[in-house]
Amino acid sequence: MTDTVLDRFLRYVVIDTQSDPSSSTQPTTGKQKDLGRLLVDELLQIGLSDAHLDEHGYVYATIPGNSEKAVPVICFCSHMDTAPDFSGTGVKPQVIRNYPGGDIQLTGDPSRVIRVSEHPELKNQIGNDIVTTDGTTLLGADDKAGLAEIMTAAQILVDNPDIRHGMIKILFTPDEEVGRGVNKVDLKKLGADFAYTMDGETAGHIEDETFSADGVEIGITGVAIHPGFAKDRMENAVKIAGAIIDRLPKDVAPETTEGKQGFIHPVGVTGSMEKASLSFIVRDFTDEGLVQKEAMLETIVKQVMSAYPGSSYHFQVTEQYRNMKTVLDRHPEIVENALEAVRRAGMTPVRGSIRGGTDGSRLSFMGLPCPNIFAGGHAFHSPLEWVSRQDMEKAVATIVELAKIWEERA
Repeated sequence: MTDTVLDRFLRYVVIDTQSDPSSSTQPTTGKQKDLGRLLVDELLQIGLSDAHLDEHGYVYATIPGNSEKAVPVICFCSHMDTAPDFSGTGVKPQVIRNYPGGDIQLTGDPSRVIRVSEHPELKNQIGNDIVTTDGTTLLGADDKAGLAEIMTAAQILVDNPDIRHGMIKILFTPDEEVGRGVNKVDLKKLGADFAYTMDGETAGHIEDETFSADGVEIGITGVAIHPGFAKDRMENAVKIAGAIIDRLPKDVAPETTEGKQGFIHPVGVTGSMEKASLSFIVRDFTDEGLVQKEAMLETIVKQVMSAYPGSSYHFQVTEQYRNMKTVLDRHPEIVENALEAVRRAGMTPVRGSIRGGTDGSRLSFMGLPCPNIFAGGHAFHSPLEWVSRQDMEKAVATIVELAKIWEERA
């Protein structure tokens, strides 16, 4: 077994771990456990004797502390699954050594090109080793880069007892990509005070803020009747659903928003003349913004329904996750220590927000405050996904420095 971060990454990405939102099991796909078993074997080989995979697909392990101080127990967390958005079967990683610059044409599908104009971070990668796919699958840097980084840092800490640190917990989760990454996690067994997800993008970035997120399900019941006798009587649920979507404001959509702007996004429509269903995700950085957008959406529904007096609707909001900044602001040292670790690893830290969520969003509200640290990957969930070896090595260094900082400041 070779143990560089690149070696580990290339080993992990060829294992198909795609999760499945339509599945009711935990994990949603059994193949995620294939990677979990491999990770446990490697953790045991490193010397972490308590490493194990539980029945729900979680991997737990402990790096024992070697400090006489009372150091808070920190956890490093990454997810094992890849996104359902694009195939994760038969991944063929390609390593471009000493990247010369310029666009990267993918060998398995030459129509797919990673263009510098669309991926400006490539300008900072000249001379680095870039890993891509052949263009027929996603890569899985989201989040197998994080897995490889945590595993490599664990080996460094175990192999170098002169590096002083407190007890460190490792948690690898299934099903993050389908929003169920921490549904069955046992925080009591984990036993950590704080955590960090290694699940971000650009080197040096620390994220302590995410969207707050809800799902909205709208059900429409129309008036069905034979079309030959429908005059002034039929109320077609499919047309009602279409009218609702047509009235959505164009400037409150994912394709027209950026930065701290939220959105209302239809993600599913099914229907017949009698019944139709619409699924939405609603995102904002504040709970107030979520409520306003949901009220706007229901107002649109009511306006449309007013033209269909024989029809009815139901409107159901389900909480998905909340902005972790609310929790992290109560524990400023968690983010401050991460920023210092980035500096010590030779980078200028960038503190930012995610137009999305992580396992850390939900963990924070479950009592485990958890910001997000870069893992180095780019163009997630697509065949254009890429990561550089050097950025993964910087993430490994950041983990090691962070362990040292918590011990120093205890």
